Amino acid sequence: MSTNLTLAQNHAHDLARTLMVPVTLFEVDGSLGVMPTADLDDEDITIIHDYDPFEIMES
Repeated sequence: MSTNLTLAQNHAHDLARTLMVPVTLFEVDGSLGVMPTADLDDEDITIIHDYDPFEIMES
């Protein structure tokens, strides 16, 4: 987990494009994390942004 938002955003974008699956950037207790959206099931998180690699490619 990280506390640097810019670093977490870059990792989320790269992970989505590498895995070619949607990933979610989220916050828990002041720390940021990134994981595939399909694996995310914890309700105690704050979602910052969802990255969809297919939307990224169209831009």
